[in-house]
Amino acid sequence: MSASPHARTRSALITRLRHAGCVFAEDEADLLLATAPTAADLDEMVARRAAGLPLEHVLGWAEFCHQRIAVDPGVFVPRRRTQHLARQAADLTRPHAVVVDLCCGTGAVGAALAAAHPGTELHAADIDPAAVRCARRNLEPAGGQVHHGDLYEPLPTALRGRIDILVANTPYVPTDALDLLPPEARIHEPRHALDGGGDGLDVQRRVTAQAPAWLAPGGHLLIETSTEQAPEAAATFARHGLTPDISHCDELHATVVIGTKPGSPGRAGRPHAG
Repeated sequence: MSASPHARTRSALITRLRHAGCVFAEDEADLLLATAPTAADLDEMVARRAAGLPLEHVLGWAEFCHQRIAVDPGVFVPRRRTQHLARQAADLTRPHAVVVDLCCGTGAVGAALAAAHPGTELHAADIDPAAVRCARRNLEPAGGQVHHGDLYEPLPTALRGRIDILVANTPYVPTDALDLLPPEARIHEPRHALDGGGDGLDVQRRVTAQAPAWLAPGGHLLIETSTEQAPEAAATFARHGLTPDISHCDELHATVVIGTKPGSPGRAGRPHAG
């Protein structure tokens, strides 16, 4: 019995993706087949993927914490490992908390927190206008407000001293290591979303330095970083008066540094180990 047209299409698609260097060609073929509305759209999407565009830019979405997050061309793609940041933040979020997602990109972390804790007061900010437009698509339906500007600068001043959960997936690739990134990231994602300066911690230091003024007593700052950078990040937290903790998730190859501002205890529990 001959293969069905769909099976023949899938087989040819897998072969083309493999030749283009796609490691997970079978999975990508299934996603492209499920997403493309027409055969012409499929051809166009496959051509874009074979040319090296990130799969999420081709599909227009990424799966993150069981949600479909819109991803526009040129916007930083939410990483699977960043789900650890979202989960740790969700574990610490109390009902009706004030949550801020800095360097929000698509707003994936904020969207995950809004889904886990309906009723939170959610704000997000990014310096990239394209990211802000994308994040608004993902967060405004959940009642979130997305602000355009550099770190804390665009946030409403009324949030100072009131933020319970402050998450920041800052860029943390050292400048000298940018050329070692896969072409998908190096060519198709904005440099400012990747470049963390000489040791990768420049933006994290700026976030940490101002965090105590914005956090509520007992509030938490959570930043994704690398395993190697985590001790220095934790030391920076401590220098600015935050009690640091480091959480690793072997499954996702992820590391998050958590800082707690002294103040009223018992507003949320400790996060679980990854």
